[in-house]
Amino acid sequence: MSVPERLSELETTVDRIIERVGPRIVAATPLGIGKPNRLLNALYARVKAEPHTLSLTLYTALSLPRPKGKSDLEQRFLGPFVARHFGTDYPDLDYLTDRAAGQLAANVRVHEFYFASGSQLGNADAQRHYISQNYTHVARDLAAAGVNVMLQQVARRGDRFSLSSNPDVFLDLVDALAARGQRLYMVGVVHEAMPFLGGDADLGPEHFDVLLETGESHQLFAIPREPVIVAEHALGLHASTLVKDGGTLQIGIGALSDALVNALLMRHQNNGAYRTALAAVGSAEPSPLVGEYGGLEPFVQGLYGATEMVMDGFMHLRRGGILKRWVYDDESDQSRRGRYLEGAFFLGSHALYDWLCSLSGEDWDGLCMARVSHVNELYGGRENQDRAQRRHARFFNTCMMQTLLGAAVSDGFADGQVLSGVGGQYNFVAMGHALHDGRSILMLRSTRVANRRTESNIVWNYGHITIPRHLRDIVVTEYGVADLRGQCDEEVILRLLAITDARFQEGLVETAKRAGKLDRAFQIPDAWRANTPQSLSAALRPQQASGLFNTFPFGSDFDAIEQRLLPALGELKRITATPFGKLGAIFRSLMPFTPAADADPCLARLGLDSPHGIYEHLLARLVSRALAENSSDII
Repeated sequence: MSVPERLSELETTVDRIIERVGPRIVAATPLGIGKPNRLLNALYARVKAEPHTLSLTLYTALSLPRPKGKSDLEQRFLGPFVARHFGTDYPDLDYLTDRAAGQLAANVRVHEFYFASGSQLGNADAQRHYISQNYTHVARDLAAAGVNVMLQQVARRGDRFSLSSNPDVFLDLVDALAARGQRLYMVGVVHEAMPFLGGDADLGPEHFDVLLETGESHQLFAIPREPVIVAEHALGLHASTLVKDGGTLQIGIGALSDALVNALLMRHQNNGAYRTALAAVGSAEPSPLVGEYGGLEPFVQGLYGATEMVMDGFMHLRRGGILKRWVYDDESDQSRRGRYLEGAFFLGSHALYDWLCSLSGEDWDGLCMARVSHVNELYGGRENQDRAQRRHARFFNTCMMQTLLGAAVSDGFADGQVLSGVGGQYNFVAMGHALHDGRSILMLRSTRVANRRTESNIVWNYGHITIPRHLRDIVVTEYGVADLRGQCDEEVILRLLAITDARFQEGLVETAKRAGKLDRAFQIPDAWRANTPQSLSAALRPQQASGLFNTFPFGSDFDAIEQRLLPALGELKRITATPFGKLGAIFRSLMPFTPAADADPCLARLGLDSPHGIYEHLLARLVSRALAENSSDII
């Protein structure tokens, strides 16, 4: 059994890495919050300072930058929030800062397989060196690339260490290198705030070559909770009917996932209101799909979570009495440790991290952090067991666009620019097909606003796809559910048209007819023409007024004034996206209007309550007008 070297200084640790692996450093570090930022910064600084003797190739994903406003107004809003939410001592990643400025050191190369959504659009270095990979293939490819050192943030409890947020790739990478007769130099960096979690993440000290303990105390990177608008709540309602009691759940992060979790909690805890809301959005009667694969009743058996990402939603489902189905490796002997949730990594709000740190008893025992090869796949020696445990699995993921023939666009654009990455989405779609009672469910808003124009997210064709159309399954928008599995092209088109925004149905129908994929005699049914934002908002207005569909269903990281500012600033950003839009907004702000009653504290929050000079006076007028024209609710 090896004994790790215990260090307390960053520079000494950098020295040791260079001594052990040599001047050509090929490093891996986890996605998300498993990165030891200060050690990475120290290593980057050393390599940057010695361009003729050292080189660094870094493999990672989801490098998380603190939000920075592009405009003066965004900076005024974000500055105080970022300082409060992330802490004043949070160490930004220097390679991210340099890369954003186009100044990444010439002897450093950074490869990521997943970007924080939208963060690297237009960044030439990031886009050129992005690697498109399934999450489950990362360890294999890192071994082939000759990775020689792993830098990972860990938690400590006594003489045990936890990979905490990221057992996902490390253990698979160790095995992949061992198969090649190679060994990884492993540096664990203890962070006092990292939750100590079990399962595959729980390791003895012998797994590390170096354990660095510097007394790290900065806040963990927490994702600000997003607002959920009416259309997203409607989508969550539709999606929630597809979850079967006694089944298995995988979900990602974001507003659509929050809407789904909120609907599942309503289904379980307030079933009468849930059914009323379903009736309002046109899902009062269970369809054959819901009858066979889902349900409308509260959860008696509960759900088991088998998910790539452990996010806030699973915390709410556990607290809400839904995440309570336990699985065991030996169902005939349930005295041995079981679990209600397995995940490959976690990422979320400060509330999630506090919850994970507070877990005890069976709540802690039943949350198992696992290899990504186990969570995201069925294969690897325990397929029969996984199939038995993951019964009635529902894999919920989001996409950006859906083609009318069934393909999905989730990670990038037709010009090659990568928005995020494939991650595990393909794995879960494939698993939805591989499990005899599993379903893959892709969720998307039916429209988006780009350059002040509303565009359809359901399109005829697109120059990039993430999920090929032969893997089409279930698609959900705010207007309903489309079951595409096993359907011919014409039926796929019809079912997607039925959940498309009415403003875009005619154009799509004509395109499909020209392509010979739709009967020339087809006419759009009147019921489909009701797919409008106005109809949806009117349908859910009573439930929204009663507090069932809050803009922030699980609380907000923004204070009351910031929440008031968000819709106004969002609309102002939208209408000023073009030069003509800016001129129009300025002209309208100079016209007489009645300021909102709560405008003064909002202007004070932006430092515009006592404006100086023409610029600040104009900015204050623009914000004041936007506040007057936008209600305090995000709709």
